[in-house]
This record gives sequence, structure tokens and C-alpha cells, in this order.
Amino acid sequence: MRCVLVAALPCVGVAIYNAGYQARTTMLASLATPDDWRLRALDAVGIPSTSIAFWSCIAHGLAVLLPLFFTAWIAGRLTEHVFAHLRGRRADHTALTVIALLFTLCLPPSLALWHAAVGGFVAFAVGKEIFGGFGHNFVNPPLVGFGFLYFAYPAAFSSDAVWVAADGYSGATPLEAARRGGLAALDAAGWTWSDAVWGRVPGALGETSALACAIGLIILLYTGVASWRVVAGGVLGLVVMTLLANQTLVSRPLAELPWHWHAVAGGFAFGLVFLATDPVTAPVTNPGRWLYGLSIGALVVLLRVVNPAHRESVMLAIVLGNILAPLLDQIAARIQMRWRMPRDVR
Repeated sequence: MRCVLVAALPCVGVAIYNAGYQARTTMLASLATPDDWRLRALDAVGIPSTSIAFWSCIAHGLAVLLPLFFTAWIAGRLTEHVFAHLRGRRADHTALTVIALLFTLCLPPSLALWHAAVGGFVAFAVGKEIFGGFGHNFVNPPLVGFGFLYFAYPAAFSSDAVWVAADGYSGATPLEAARRGGLAALDAAGWTWSDAVWGRVPGALGETSALACAIGLIILLYTGVASWRVVAGGVLGLVVMTLLANQTLVSRPLAELPWHWHAVAGGFAFGLVFLATDPVTAPVTNPGRWLYGLSIGALVVLLRVVNPAHRESVMLAIVLGNILAPLLDQIAARIQMRWRMPRDVR
């Protein structure tokens, strides 16, 4: 868990800066200042709302991320104490900080704190404690909390206004722009592929920078926490399905995106690196890991193109992969056993 926490720090850094940068540049372009508690607090300490300097963006981003994180963390800690009391044992706070942090990084920057509290409770209660605690869950806990909020409060995750941390302001994500007009819409918005790589685009807190996710991946692979087969399978599945969509689904705007845009747009990089590679919910056999990664990468593109109502399909793809992980392991084990079985016994 310490390795995952360290690996997520680049995403945290980009999330803090980008949340402040997107909010301040959007307000500056509109020449108006909203009545926002964050801005009032920053003005009180001498950081004007019209400043887009680096440290002003950092301070604004901290005012966005820290309340959401601590709300989810407190909700998770209280949930674990309740379950420990009901079971008559000490509370197990294993992975508390990691689960709360990954859950927070999945959220839009403008999400209300009570949403974060509800999602944090569901992530720890349903995603972790109901199954007996850490190591016994079969679905990734941050995705359980995020998925509950996504379907219970769709307005908090669907409109353009949720991606800018300032009341009354909006900014479409690259995926939303591509859904409306394909590559031409991305060009009209002024976004380049390098913007999505660095993380200077609207989006969920920790999912905008593919470069930060790549740094985290290197750390996870070096420490042996993540399986390279899951990551390689996910990228391969995304590339193959994108090439198929480019040829067969040409009437849909999102089908225009090449595979390198699908890889950096939305939460694919973050989900593949930090959520899909969770060793508790991923398959344990090497062939199963390949199948698991391939299915997630292919489903992400397929759901984005065919069902644009759920254009940010990473959560759905990984949850389905978690559910299928035992079956994929069983299929892989049976194939290996049959392959190694003597020919006369077959």
C-alpha cells in the first residue's frame, strides 16, 4: 500500500495544479468572479481570484482536493469502526488512506462534500467491509464508491459544469467534445494530444495526466505491485478495438479518435494503472491477466463509441473485469492443464 501511495503522488500533484488552473483560467476568460467559498478563503490570505500564477493555482487546487479527500477518509474510518464494533474486533485500517485517495482522484473537482461522504461510505462498506475486509473483496473499493455516485447522482458526473471547480462555470472534457464533433471538435477547442498527456485539460481530479500515470506505473512495476501483463493487455485491447472502430463505426464521432487519443483521454490511463492492476481483484494466472487486460482495453473503446451516454467507460469496464476475473483464471487454468496433459490421456 505504501508503494501505491507513492506511485499516486504524481497524479496528486497534477490534480492539485490542474484543478486550480482550469478554474482560474475559466473565470479569467469570463471576466467575472463567482461567490465561491474557496475564493473567499484564498482572498482572505492574500491570493486574488484573478491570479493564474503557479502558486495561486496550487492553493486553489489544495482547497479543492483536500476537503474531498478528508471527507472520504473520515467516512471510511467511521465505517470501519462501525463494522469492527458489530463484529466485536478491532478496526482494520489497512489501505484506508490509499482507498480514500484513489476514490478522491476519480471524482470531478466540483463535487459536493456530502457526495464524497456518501461515496466514501459505500466504497468502504460495500467495497471492502461487507466481504470481510481488505484482501477479501472481489471488486475494487474506490470503483464501488465511484460507481454508486455515478448512477445515483448522474447530474454530478455528466454536465460540463462539474469539471471546473468554480460555481457557475463549465468546461467540457476532451471526451465530451469528441462525442459532439469528433477530432474537429478537439481542434476547435484548442486541445492537443500533448495537453492530454501533460494533464492541462478539464476532467476528474487524478485522471487528466497520462504522464503522471506513466510515472506511477513505472514505480508499481519496479516494486512488483502491478502486473505488466495486465497493462500490456489493456493497451493491446484498446489499440485493436480502436482500429476496428475506425473501420466499422465511421458514423459515430468518437470512432474518429485514433488509439493514442483514447489512451490519454478520460480515465483510461489512471484506471489501468491504479485500479485494474489491483492484485486483490485482478486474476492471479498469467494467461488470465492477459485476458483481463485485453477485455478491459477493448470494452473501454467499445462502450465509448457505441454507448456515448457512458463515454467515460473505464469504471464499467474494470468492474466487469473484476467480476470476470475468477472465471478468466479458471479458463486459463483448464487450458494450461489440458495443454500439459499427456496426449494419450486427452
